[in-house]
Amino acid sequence: MAVGPFDLNLRHLRALLAVKEYGSVIAAASIVNLSQPALTHGIVKLERQFGYPLFERRTNGMVATPIGDMVAERVASAMEHLAAGTQALPGGIAQPERRITMTQLRAFIALVDAGSFTAAGETAGLSQTAVHRAVRELETGIRKKLVERRGRGVALNAAGHRFARSTRLALGEIGAIFSELGLDPAGLSIAVGTMPLARPFLVPEAMARMVVEKSAAGFRVFEGSWSELVEELREGKIDMVVGELRPYEVSDLSQHPLYHDPLVIVAGVQHPLVGDAEPTLDTLATYPWIVGPVNSPLRAEWEQLFAGRPLPECPIECGSVMIIGRLLTSGNFLTVLTPDQVALQIRSGLLARVGPPLSDSRFLMGITTRRGWRPTAVQRQFMAQLQQVADDLLSAEPKAGRIVGEWV
Repeated sequence: MAVGPFDLNLRHLRALLAVKEYGSVIAAASIVNLSQPALTHGIVKLERQFGYPLFERRTNGMVATPIGDMVAERVASAMEHLAAGTQALPGGIAQPERRITMTQLRAFIALVDAGSFTAAGETAGLSQTAVHRAVRELETGIRKKLVERRGRGVALNAAGHRFARSTRLALGEIGAIFSELGLDPAGLSIAVGTMPLARPFLVPEAMARMVVEKSAAGFRVFEGSWSELVEELREGKIDMVVGELRPYEVSDLSQHPLYHDPLVIVAGVQHPLVGDAEPTLDTLATYPWIVGPVNSPLRAEWEQLFAGRPLPECPIECGSVMIIGRLLTSGNFLTVLTPDQVALQIRSGLLARVGPPLSDSRFLMGITTRRGWRPTAVQRQFMAQLQQVADDLLSAEPKAGRIVGEWV
């Protein structure tokens, strides 16, 4: 029977850390407030759940195995997240995270995601009464109210939002243990957020290569803009965001550039300017344009292209590459996109570039993660695959002006 994070006992996980630190059951028992037999049973149960020995039993004590070291490192990080989440709650008590159980966390996160006790019970496989009791016991244990009733549903208050984020990050670390051991019960070991410029080629190509190579990776894909995805990244709902990077440093995030992507002017193959190697701005301004919404990156680059002169006619604002592609084949519109966004339509003969790439307009494409995040082996493999796809793009199209960046 598959075992997941919610099947573990938080007290047993704390016992594991104590045994690793003090080197014996006797010394650790008093630290975690367990009897020696109970602590020993807890360690044995963890070893059975993970399927690996976590300690070497020696005459002079217990020493963590390599697997035990990895598990302890992830568990310590999870406990730090829980501690940070409870310590951030004003008016709390000392070490409230030690009063938390995995059942309470399971019920709380189910309630956060579902929005009602009834729906949370169905999601978590618990009765409505059990979810209600577990959440109330959690609030009692940490002495802080987390949810407020809103009609038939519930909503998180400020403390609830802070604690939910810490809980997700803690559960992410524990879930990573199962992934590292090849025991991911859901088989979805990578949660990737994709921004618009990464959706047409970069992310799907890297995913496809992983699948072809029969990698153990499974994917959950989230689409959105930077503002939509970055908070889910911070909350631990997703592992990484792939797309255009910010031109500035973000204190709690790390940015890994893959390549600079120059913009190109695109039209349907029937457009009169297709084949014009150097169209002037005056010529380009005589045709109607399709551009992204106000404040979008592509819209800003389009406005910069015509800086200092009246903007061309723009009868359509649209951010969907699929819709834009259809419109371009139906009329003499122009637009600006990245080469990856229209590569398939150009190969199929539906669209074509107009003039050279706009070398002064480049998007820095890359991967954004939480600062201090430690990817699992399969997550590192996917990041390496993204880099390989980027390298292949650079070698296949050197004249496009793509260049590799560095970590920010």
